Parts: sequence; structure tokens; C-alpha cells
Amino acid sequence: MSLVRLDHAGRLWALNTPHSTYVIGVAVAAGTDEVAVLQQYWGASLTPSAAREAAAMPAGPGNSSGAGRHETSFSRPAEIEELLPVDGGLRWGVPALQVTVDRVRSLELRFVRVDPVCEDDADRLDITLEDRAFPIEVVLHTRVYTDSDVIARWVTLRHRATRETAVKVSRLDSGSWFVPDAEDYRYRAVCGAWAEEGQLQQGRLPVGELTFTSRQGITGHHANPWIMIGGPDVGEEHGEVWSVALAWSGSWRMTTTRRPEGGTAVTAGFGHEGVRWTLPAGAELVTPMILGRYGADGFGGTSRGWHDHVRRRILPAGDEDRPVLYNSWEATGFEVTAPEQLSLARRAAALGAELFVVDDGWFGRRDDEHSSLGDWWPHRKRFPDGLRGLFDGVRALGMGAGLWVEPEAVSPDSDLYRVHPDWVLHLENRRRDRKRDQLVLNFARAEVRDWALEWLDRLVADLRLDYLKWDMNRPFTQAGWPDSGRSHDCVWIEHTRHIFHTMAALRDRHPGLRLEACAGGGGRLDLGILHYTDQAWPSDNTDPVDRQTTQHGVSQLYPANVMSTWVTDSPNANTGRSTPLRYRFHVAMAGVLGIGADLSRWSPEELEEAGAMVEQYKAVRRTIQHGRQYRLGGRPGVERSGLQYVLDDQVVVLVYNPRGNAKSGPRWLRLIGLDPDALYEVAAGGDPHGAPGRLAAASRWHGSTLMAVGVRPTAWEPIGADYRSDLILLRRIPG
Repeated sequence: MSLVRLDHAGRLWALNTPHSTYVIGVAVAAGTDEVAVLQQYWGASLTPSAAREAAAMPAGPGNSSGAGRHETSFSRPAEIEELLPVDGGLRWGVPALQVTVDRVRSLELRFVRVDPVCEDDADRLDITLEDRAFPIEVVLHTRVYTDSDVIARWVTLRHRATRETAVKVSRLDSGSWFVPDAEDYRYRAVCGAWAEEGQLQQGRLPVGELTFTSRQGITGHHANPWIMIGGPDVGEEHGEVWSVALAWSGSWRMTTTRRPEGGTAVTAGFGHEGVRWTLPAGAELVTPMILGRYGADGFGGTSRGWHDHVRRRILPAGDEDRPVLYNSWEATGFEVTAPEQLSLARRAAALGAELFVVDDGWFGRRDDEHSSLGDWWPHRKRFPDGLRGLFDGVRALGMGAGLWVEPEAVSPDSDLYRVHPDWVLHLENRRRDRKRDQLVLNFARAEVRDWALEWLDRLVADLRLDYLKWDMNRPFTQAGWPDSGRSHDCVWIEHTRHIFHTMAALRDRHPGLRLEACAGGGGRLDLGILHYTDQAWPSDNTDPVDRQTTQHGVSQLYPANVMSTWVTDSPNANTGRSTPLRYRFHVAMAGVLGIGADLSRWSPEELEEAGAMVEQYKAVRRTIQHGRQYRLGGRPGVERSGLQYVLDDQVVVLVYNPRGNAKSGPRWLRLIGLDPDALYEVAAGGDPHGAPGRLAAASRWHGSTLMAVGVRPTAWEPIGADYRSDLILLRRIPG
């Protein structure tokens, strides 16, 4: 059973996933009626009897004093175990809930009830609390799934007054997660910036508070809302890992606290410091989900668990194979015309592309980035007859039709802004700062949301589009809504929620439509936006060496079928680095393969090689996009490294060597996750035309040999050119 009551009073519960147990207890402070909802256990699966024993250990619901830890008159270590530590009472840590009622910034919550809720393929536990004096109700929701070790939590905050009372919410996190005591902790997260997103950050977790946040109104390039934490001996494929991720695409904050007395907790939610939300009488505020997962198979196993959950439980069409796309941006920039787009489409179709996407420059008077955002009709000089003829031609070539849009932005030089200057985020008596010569539309306004849905619906229907690339190229500034009669700070939440609403409504109206999330590169990639989109653009930097580090960071949480990965021209437009076409393809094959180069400049030999590589990718696409991923070798983009994917009987290994003249280092690449007793047949040794590689010396290998000894990739030879790569394909022999 997913939900198990462990006591007669119904205040101690075990929530079970396929491989873990999560125990929640409601503790009452001695001499008061104030309660704290505590995490009593989170780890490997326990029987009900064992879970009951775990809860009775020194910080059980009958003893919430943090027994076993050093406590003084200046500290109360037990607060770190609370599911939602409030601002009030004997707490001095990071509050997950901070509410001011009638100028009183403190909560004292008492127990109301526990409600177990059985759902079709998941079970939920709702714990309701209320303030002892003010009309404030708090519901802690926890959901467990039958097919995933990921646990979902969120919070509902209600103002139960029948008359207006001044209620201000300064902080409402989705929940706090306690990571059990350890001698030391190791963590993984990502940091970065535009064009260098997803840089893996790892090391010893310091004592104190480690905060990742975005104040930009989008997820942001410089951090991503997740963290993984393990003990001092954790590695890629061994050791316990507790991981937490927030499903939200606006501003956010995640704080990990390692207390000096022992123990660690992670709390996260929407918003950032400084914003306050007014909660009117009778209203409620519901947080986004915060997700947690425990696993005992290292950071790699943790990643695979998240990959499975994202494909099964988050993506709208997670089981679909993503098409090979061509995007025209790097070939044409803003110089978009029907003849040259059709010329590129013919070349892309000849390579095997299945989807053709027209990027920026097709609308209004869009000759550069200084005008026309908001004027979503075909450029009258470039497309005097509209876009239908272009996309009819694309479909005649056997490809789907896609288009770039930026619905949240407006150019001051646009018809839309001249008619509706009040539609942008702004504050009275303050300037309207521009970035990229554009402003942000206030999607918190229902009329803006409805306007966007109307023109997007019409655009998709009229052009019979299969795909939209939804971009967002600047952060919020002057984030206000003067004529709303409400707090300006509501826009930080409602903007994002209305983006979600628009995407969901658009998909409902066009079930075959697929969406890509983009925000100036990887500025909007998270578990919130992936509920409504199919893939995301990780970075505007398409240099394959830099992309290896970005994709390595992205792969920690997100599966390969959400990563849009392009082959572009060499030298690279961002870095000036020259790399072989083969290396560029093999890096892009680690996600959803796309091509974004100026094909009119490619030689016949390059076009022939590219066509063979696209064909090779299609033969292994399902395994890469849906298989179990293993990260092998050294640091991607820096040292010899590899990526392995396993699905059913197929094994795909992508091998990279950016520095060919490295005379020392590994010669053999050990594989992981194979059946040790099965035989594996080498189907391809790397050359896209089928020429044998090093593996052809033996046609069949035992899984145990491949895992104990490994394979010897040609690309790992100690002397040779820089930027060598290989694709190795093995098939398990039935029997």
C-alpha cells in the first residue's frame, strides 16, 4: 500500500514508493497546542513495523526537541525536520512560510485533520493545520506514485475570514525536505550564464545556507531549481542520494541549510526575497509542486530515476520520438524570404530532416531586433502572399512545419505597443527599461493572455503548424501593474501561471501541436514548463565542446528527449572554434538532433556525410531519447568521455576525445548496466558508413566482459587529431 497509517490517532503515516519510504508525523509542542509536521524518515523501503520503529527513534513525533543533537538556549535543531517551518515560535532558520496578519508576523499552527486520498495511479495525504488565533488555514499535500520513486509535495494557504483582514504573504515555499544526518555531505547543482548554461557545480556542502535563486521572472541561466545531496562516499554509480527539484518557471528560491548540530534541509518555492502577496478574505494561494527522490545508486542512478519520471509523469507526450529538425536562424538571421527558405528546406529534406522551423524575422516589419514584436502577421514585403505557400512547400517535401514566436515580448516600435502601452510590465513614475530593445507583456492581465491565445490559435490553424518554438528573450524589470488595484507583486506568480494556461489551452485546441521552450537559450528549462512543452533549448551556444558541458549538466535531471541539440557551422558563430562535422553530429546526437547550419555553404562531401549521420541517428534515436543513460569516462568536453544508452536489446555508446594528443589516460571504456550473462553483438564500430572499428575484432562479447574490461574506442587512441568521436552500437543476442 502507498499510504500506511502507523498509529491509532492517525498522526503518523508512511508513504511508500516502489523503492523508498517517507514517514510523516504530527508532533505537539509540550504544554501547548502548537504542532510541527515532521519528516520522521526518508530512505530505503521499510515495512510498516520498521517504519514505526524508525519514527520512534530520537526525533520521533513524541520528541520533537531534536534529541541526539547539541541544543542550546540559542537553537532548536528540530526545526530542520519540519515539512513547512513557519516564521514564529522557537525557530531561527529559513522560514518556508512567512505571513503577516494585522501587523503580526508570526504563526502558531494547530492540528485540524489528516485526509488520505486514493487516486487512480497515485495516493495523496493532506494534512490540514490552522492558526490558533487568525483565520489562516494551511494544507500540506504529499503525493506518491505507483511507478516512480519521486514524491510530490505542495501547499495550499487559505484566508478563511468572511470579512477583510490584512493578510500579507512574504514567503510560501512548496515544502522543506530533511536529508538524514551524515558525517559530511556532497552535493551537485548547476550554475552558469547566457551561452554557458548548465555548468555542473559539485563538492562538499558547507555548513550554513546555500541559496540558488532567480529574480528575473523566468527560471534563469545562472542556476536551475534542483539539488542532489549524498554522503561523503557517494559517486556516479554508488551511494545514497537525496534530490529535490522545484516545478516552476518564474522567479524562485531554493535554500539548502546544513546545521552545525547536524542534519541538512532543502526548502524551495516560487518568488524571491522582497516580494509580498496580498491574500484577500476567502482566497487561497496554491504553490507549485516540489519533488523529492531518494535512491541508493549514486548520482547516475538518481538521474535515471528523474529521467523516467519526467518522461512518464511530466512531459505531455513523453513516449514520442522527437523528429530531426532543421532551423533556419543561423543560415539567414532576419533575412527570411520564401525562396531561400524553400531552398534550405529542400537541402534539409535531402539530409533526412523531418521538421522545418522558420525562426525570427517572418513577421511585422522585423528587419532586425529593434521592432515588430507583438505584430504577429507575415512580413508584408517578404511574404506578400503570406506564409501558407512556404509551408505547403515544406510539407510537400515530407517535413512538418514549425515557426518561432515570442508571445511575452513587445517592441516599443510596434503597432501593439502604440495601441496598448499599458499592457507591459511597468510602474508609475518610473522609466521602462529595455533589454534587446523590447519590453515584457504583462501576462497576469487576462486580456493579454486571451489576446495571445487568440493569435496563436489562429496562426497554428491557418498555417497548419506542427511545432512552435516559444522564446522569451529578457527578464522582468519594473514588474508592476498600476491599474489593477492589486499588489504589483502578484505579477511574479500570475504571469507564469497564465503562460502555463496559454500553452495548455493551445495544446487542447491543437492536439498534434508540439512546443519547444526557449528563453534566450536555456533560461526556461524546469519541471514546470515541461508539463506543457515537449523539449527545451539548453543554450544559444552551439559549439560542440561547450555544449558537452552544458548537456552534461542538463542530463543530471532532464532526459535526452527534452534537449534540443543542433549541428551548426564551423567555425562556430559563438566561439570561433573549428570542429569536424562528425564531432558536431556526435555531440548533437546525445539529445534531440537538429541542424541549424547554412546548408548552402556545405560541400557535397559534407552533405553526404551529414545525410549518413542523420540516418545513423534515426537508427538509434529511440534508444538515446528513451533509454537508460550512463555517463562514462572523464569530464565531457575536457577529457575522454562517453555516454551510454540502453533500451531493450540495443546499446548505444557515444565516445568523445576533444584532445587527440593526450598520450596518457584510459584506453578502455567500461560499460554499465548490461546483462552480465548475455552475449552482445557489435553492429557498428563508429563509421557512419558501416566500416568496422576496433570492436570488430570480436563479433560477440559477454556483458560481463564489456563491464569488467570494456571496449577500446578508436577515438581514444593516444595520438591523433583533436575532436575525435565515435558511435558504437551493440545488440543483445536473444537466447
